[in-house]
Amino acid sequence: MNIMQILLFAGGLMMLLVIGYSLMGQKSPAKEAARRLEGVRDRHSESTTTKVESQLKKAIAARKPKMHKIAGSASRSEALGLRLERSGKNWTVANYLYASLGIGLVITVLLYLKTGAALLALAVGLFAGAGLPHLWVNRLIKKRTADFNAKFPDAIELLVRGLRSGLPVTETLGVVAQEVPGPVGQEFRGTVERIKIGRTMEEALQESADRLGTPEFQFFVITLAIQRETGGNLAETLSNLADVLRKRAQMKLKIKAMSSESKASAYIVGALPFIVFGLVYWMNPSYIGGFFTDDRLIVTGLGGLVWMSIGVFIMAKMVSFEI
Repeated sequence: MNIMQILLFAGGLMMLLVIGYSLMGQKSPAKEAARRLEGVRDRHSESTTTKVESQLKKAIAARKPKMHKIAGSASRSEALGLRLERSGKNWTVANYLYASLGIGLVITVLLYLKTGAALLALAVGLFAGAGLPHLWVNRLIKKRTADFNAKFPDAIELLVRGLRSGLPVTETLGVVAQEVPGPVGQEFRGTVERIKIGRTMEEALQESADRLGTPEFQFFVITLAIQRETGGNLAETLSNLADVLRKRAQMKLKIKAMSSESKASAYIVGALPFIVFGLVYWMNPSYIGGFFTDDRLIVTGLGGLVWMSIGVFIMAKMVSFEI
């Protein structure tokens, strides 16, 4: 069996697995229609109870893993655009695609000129072009989300002080937008601007919650919605919410400290084979040069790369904890 037959067999097997997974995971048309009708009812209902229930569902759904649909986006391009917005950078989908294409093309050309293995260069180029921008955007999103969650309890405390001094909620939102720096101020400024152009406070806050995708801000939106339905002391309720969010952040830090050793072990175990391969190739290229010229070794190397990536992914999930 030559190299082309092996590749065709592997490609056909992967395609069969993808088709089987898509068929098994296909949603029922009746359930999908019922879900859409319920979503329309939640969006257009005048009942505050219905709106609160809808926001609770969104808060719970924000903690569940998703494929490409984020905050109700209907396609992968919309989901990608939302991810770029969450990064805090003024990037467009076209900029992201051009950057991915450029990185993949440059790495493919450089690796092909170095090794002369077209198949390996193409595989590594595709992997780098698709993976590196994705990882970078994920890093920016996590950093911005962490900055937001760190300052958000302080913003709620400022909101509480404004309410206790007699200011209305919309005025205190404007004060938070002006006084708190960073992502918190940006999101509250966007909320205040949407209120000024005629949107209700619940709609403006929910739009910000959909953009952020964090449970903390969803809790804040739900708290305001429940208070407008049941009444009571809003300042006291928000003060309790700020205390809960601070304790939640402290628990995350404790878990991060307790799992740091396991994460370090996972990083070392996952990176060690690639580091050793690179060092050996750097010191004695002829010893493992067959991985760039022999078709069988190329297929073996790509298979090992895939299985190592799967192992690293599993180890990362094992040491990742969610509160």
